Amino acid sequence: MHSEQANRWLVTYNSISASLWSIVFFNTVFLAVTLGQPFVFLKTNNITTWIQTFAVVEIFNSLTGLVKSPVVTTVTQVFSRLLLVWGIHQYLPNSPANTHWCYITLCLSWSITEIIRYFYYAQHLMGHVPHWLTWLRYTTFYVLYPTGVFSEVYSIILSLNQAGFYYGWFLRVVLVTYIPGFYMLYTYMIKQRKKVLGSKVKTN
Repeated sequence: MHSEQANRWLVTYNSISASLWSIVFFNTVFLAVTLGQPFVFLKTNNITTWIQTFAVVEIFNSLTGLVKSPVVTTVTQVFSRLLLVWGIHQYLPNSPANTHWCYITLCLSWSITEIIRYFYYAQHLMGHVPHWLTWLRYTTFYVLYPTGVFSEVYSIILSLNQAGFYYGWFLRVVLVTYIPGFYMLYTYMIKQRKKVLGSKVKTN
């Protein structure tokens, strides 16, 4: 794929992804305020699952070299979320996690993060990123990563009794991986923030 075609494809993909996650965000906020659980899960479950599944495209982008993201990191991040939407929300529809408040915080953490991230990437590819968007991209993770990971972990914990013996042990192993995974991702983002915003932060 030629560089110009690749750029157009990535701009399109990131723009579509930002728009799709906006749907998740507004649906979650509206339903949480008006109806609450279990209606938030019942009304948003399927569309959130498919929107998150669409992120598999990022693995393709990484494998083909269209983006610089490491393949292993991309696969890990995508599949950790697919575990939630398919392995919990779809496979264990009666899990108490699905109708718990942690489902709402999960959707909000994911959607806000992804709206900012995809919008930032699209603007970056088009050659102009507003400073406020750069600041959001490299600052909001301080709150959104912990709330997202906490919501994921709590969802898995609440689902253990529904999972059965073998699947339950698999989920327990997954829980252990969250500890080093979160540490590496969080410290990586802190370093990236210093790299991107370092000089600007010092002058403010």
